[in-house]
Amino acid sequence: MKKRYNLFLRTSLVLVYLVIAAGSIVRMTGSGMGCPDWPKCFGYLIPPTERAQLDWKAQHPYEKGQVIIVEESLRVAPKDFISGTEFQAENWEAYTRHDYAIFNPTHTWIEFINRLLGALAGLATLLLFISSIFRFKRDRLASLISFLIILGMGFQAWLGKTVVDSNLLPFKITIHMGMALLLVLLLVYLLARVNDSKPTLPGSFSFKVWVAVGLLLTLVQIGMGTQVRQFVDDQMHLWGLDAASKWLSEAPFLFYFHRSFSLLVFAVHGLLFYRLWQTQYLPPVFLSILFLIGLEILSGILMFYFDFPFSSQPLHLIFASLLFGAQSYFMIRLIQQK
Repeated sequence: MKKRYNLFLRTSLVLVYLVIAAGSIVRMTGSGMGCPDWPKCFGYLIPPTERAQLDWKAQHPYEKGQVIIVEESLRVAPKDFISGTEFQAENWEAYTRHDYAIFNPTHTWIEFINRLLGALAGLATLLLFISSIFRFKRDRLASLISFLIILGMGFQAWLGKTVVDSNLLPFKITIHMGMALLLVLLLVYLLARVNDSKPTLPGSFSFKVWVAVGLLLTLVQIGMGTQVRQFVDDQMHLWGLDAASKWLSEAPFLFYFHRSFSLLVFAVHGLLFYRLWQTQYLPPVFLSILFLIGLEILSGILMFYFDFPFSSQPLHLIFASLLFGAQSYFMIRLIQQK
């Protein structure tokens, strides 16, 4: 059972990271409203592939919840019925949560894949919780945390619904991202608990403080990054996807502070590197942290100086998420050390 538990744990963590990556691609491509309803997509379990599928059809069987586009607005079938020879408005209800009624097949399928990954992540965490029940006597805390992860996945799904219903309000997207990082933290903690190896890290109080400071600085950096991302999203909508050179032409002070703040994150981890180098032991997870900090800075440079090359935005977010996970794991292993 331990092997299954470990498998579901690692699968859950990988899938949560894939959801974060997919969400970033959705945001980068402007595909967030590719499916204007939730949890289905235009009322279908498998979304349409062409605009004609959303036109009203005569003598056609419609199921409750299916969506059509009429005069640039969404109409929803309130019940199962077969349409007549002419369109009758009384057979349809207006979709009132928002007024977005554009079908773009690329956006639709990008958003659908994002939701599909979310569903798979939810299934994986459910299996993780079930497998943890068989280990309840041995590790009750793991079962409790696995249950909290299930609740968190449900809350995350609800947040996804509110994001769509709000027509992608930026602050709701930020909350959605914050919840994803919390799920990463819980899964990383479980991953550290099943690691039977004995860490040989510096045990001094000052070293632990500096590791905690590094993690805190990363969280602050990610928080500022979400605010900068909101500004970039506004500029993206203002200038369009083809005018990336203008997105940061009038960047706020927060952007420059966020950019310079990365040097502080790097400096703190440079100090930690020196402390570890003195012990002649550099844990692979810490080397991963340094590597991710470098990639994070490099992707930021590419976005600013090379006008947001393709995939630079999602990569920047993925690197930040991986960095947070690696730092959290390192901190937890340090605390575990006796």
